[in-house]
Order: sequence, then structure tokens, then C-alpha cells
Amino acid sequence: MSITWRLTLLFVIASSAVLLALGLVVASSVERHFEDLDMEVLVGKMDLTRQALSSVKSHDDLQGLSQQLDHSLVGHHGLEVMIITANRTLIFATPNAKFSPELIAANAQKNPHRPMLWTLGEQTYRGIAAELPTGMVTDARVIVAVATDIAHHQIFMRSFLQTLWLFVAGAAALSGVLGWAAARRGLAPLRAMREQAQVVTAQQLSHRLPVQSMPVELAELAQSLNDMLARLEEAFQRLSDFSSDIAHELRTPVSNLMTQTQVVLSRARNGDDYRNILESNAEEFERMARMISDMLLLAKAENGLVVPNRETVQLATEVRALFDYYDAVAEEKALRLRLEGDGELSADRLMLRRALGNLLSNAVRHATPNTELRVAVSASAKAVSIAIENTGDAIAAEHLGRIFDRFFRGDPSRHRSSEGTGLGLAITKSIVTAHGGAISATSSGTLTRFTIELPRLV
Repeated sequence: MSITWRLTLLFVIASSAVLLALGLVVASSVERHFEDLDMEVLVGKMDLTRQALSSVKSHDDLQGLSQQLDHSLVGHHGLEVMIITANRTLIFATPNAKFSPELIAANAQKNPHRPMLWTLGEQTYRGIAAELPTGMVTDARVIVAVATDIAHHQIFMRSFLQTLWLFVAGAAALSGVLGWAAARRGLAPLRAMREQAQVVTAQQLSHRLPVQSMPVELAELAQSLNDMLARLEEAFQRLSDFSSDIAHELRTPVSNLMTQTQVVLSRARNGDDYRNILESNAEEFERMARMISDMLLLAKAENGLVVPNRETVQLATEVRALFDYYDAVAEEKALRLRLEGDGELSADRLMLRRALGNLLSNAVRHATPNTELRVAVSASAKAVSIAIENTGDAIAAEHLGRIFDRFFRGDPSRHRSSEGTGLGLAITKSIVTAHGGAISATSSGTLTRFTIELPRLV
């Protein structure tokens, strides 16, 4: 069911419930008003009867009582009076007062002066009964019942209730129409959002919903959709750039392989020539295999599929092992490798070693000869910080924000160098992120620093 019809149904139910409750309250008030009017008449006639009975001193006075009551009831159509003795002997009764003496006596004893409904055939009466004293010494008390026909009240109430139900039905139908119109108008901004969303395509991800023109209730939704579109646009752009970069990166080695192979096949060669070209091709294949392996790792990391196999790692031990690995290269450039501090954390040893190895490899490669490369480790109660500093050419400020992007190289002249695939820093960042940490880079003057912040326990 659409929201419009749901709101319309709610409008109908709510308005009908309110009208029904109001109608029941009014009907109850009218019924109570009729009861009060009847009781005013009944109590008055009961008081008149009590006064007349007080003047009865003997059985002979009962004849005069009957005449007095007949005269007092002239013009009171529908009003009935019945007087019986305690042993159920009839003393006086109006022509239509044919109530059961047992019923009257029971009401007089249990509910004196309280209104009750009595039925005679198709007629319904509201009456009261009570035991009243007389002026006689014997049979001093008699039972008096006074009742009035409420047929005209019932006719009015039936007509009132019928009118009420018709009014409620009409009001429910009208509220449904008005509710539908109000819901349609109120949901117009949603339809506008739908129309705006239909404009968004893969070629128009920059389109945004107009938040300022939206109602308060929909402004947050529109802003959330805009944020989602911004993330999609960024992801789509990164995917597009990645596709272009990978095509560009793979095109050159494939072109080299094809060219070299075609040149060799252009004429007969000796065995050494074939061996040399195969060795060259093997190097290109190895480079392409590393690139593909690195791209698969990055793809898994971006989709949360890289799950570290955690164990306790002593950072100083790992850094010294890496120093031993890069010692020969550092010795060629007369670099001094220095380690400061130590720390312990829960991490994947092989992944963390690869991340640190990528940073050390870059630091050694770009460091100025005869300088110092420093690794500083500091630990707190909750985190471990690893800083790798080297002295060399500074990274341009406009490149600092992109150095962790895939295939990014700050120096265009090295874009096709064989030193790497341009994925090392991107892989390092993915490993740090998988461990719940963060990595940053600063470069000023001749000093470049990479800093890794990792939680000690996860």
C-alpha cells in the first residue's frame, strides 16, 4: 500500500474514531438529560403521593386518596402511579399501571428512589419505587411506584443515533477525500526527489538534490542521498582512474614483449640471442605478475577481505631484520641506519613487515648519500607510533595528498622506471588500515617523514 493511501486510511480512522467518541458522549449526555427530566417529574409525584398518604388516617380515607391522586394526574399523559400494601394488595393504580407487584416491591427494598426501566408489552417505562408511611396506625407503610412512558425519548434517540451514524459515514468519506488530497500535496517533495534522482546516471553523478527547498523532514534524507552520490562519484572516479592507470601500466610491458618477440622472429637468431630475449621477457613477466598480485591485494583490502592473522610483534626485532635486508643497498649509498625505541603490539607479522619494508625501500631509494635514515618507535598504553625519516629531495606539497594513491609517482621521469609498480605506498596504507591504524606523510626542506599509528590491541 502506498504512503498516500496509508495516510488517507489513517485520516479516515482517526476522524471516524473522534466523531464516534464525540457522538457517544453527546448521546450519553442527551440520555442523562432525559433521565434527569423524568426524575424531576417522578420525584415530584412521589412527594405528592407521600403528602397525600400522610393524611390517610383510616381505610375510609383511601377512597378520598384515590380521588385526590386522580385529580393530581390530570394532564400528565404517560405518567403512571401504583400503590400496594406490604402484602401486595392493590390500593391505587392508574389505568395503565399494570406493573408486577413483586417487581415493584423488590425495587422498593433494594433500590429505593433509584430510576429503573420497566417493560409492559411494547411499552418501556422509567420508574421509581419506595416504601412510604401513612397516617394509619396499622398498615403504616405502603409501597408506591411512579413511572413515566419514555417512548418519545426512545424515538428521539433512535433518530439521533441514525443521524449520527450517517454523519460519521459522510464525515469519514469527506475526511478520506481531504486526507488523500493533503497526503498527495504533502508528499509532493518526495515525487520531486524521485524526478531529481532519475536524472542521476553514470555520466551525471555530479547531480545533487536541492536540500534547501526540501521540508525539514526530508532535508536530512536529501542530504544523506547527496552524500551517497558524492561517495559514489568518488568511487566511480577512482575506479575509472584505476582502470586507466592499469591499462596504461600494462600496455607498456605488453608492447615491449610484443616488439621484442617480433624483432627476434623477424630473422633467424643463434641460441644466445634467443636466451637473452627470453630472459628479458621473463623480467617483464615477473614485473607484471607482481603488479597483478599487488592489485589483487588492494582489491581485497578495499572490500574488507584482508583479515590480519594477529600475533604479538616486537617492532624493534622486525625493524632490525629489515635493516639487515637493506644493509647492502644502504652501504652502497653510505647510509647510516638507526633505530630508536621499541614497542609491542598485536598484528600480522608478515603484513606489518611488508608495510615497513615498503617505507624503508622508498626511504633508502630516495635518501641522499652519506646521510642518516632513522626509525623511531614510541609506545603508549593504547597505541604504537612508528616514524621513518630520511634526508633527500622533498615531496612537493601538492603531491603529499596523493602519494598513497595507486600508480602515483611524484617524479614523472621515473614513471616507467623498473624500480617499482607504483603500488607500494597504496599497499602500505591498506595494511595499516586493515590493522585499524592510520598513516601520514610530511616533507619539509630535505627531511621526509612517514608516520604509522597502530593500536596495540584490537
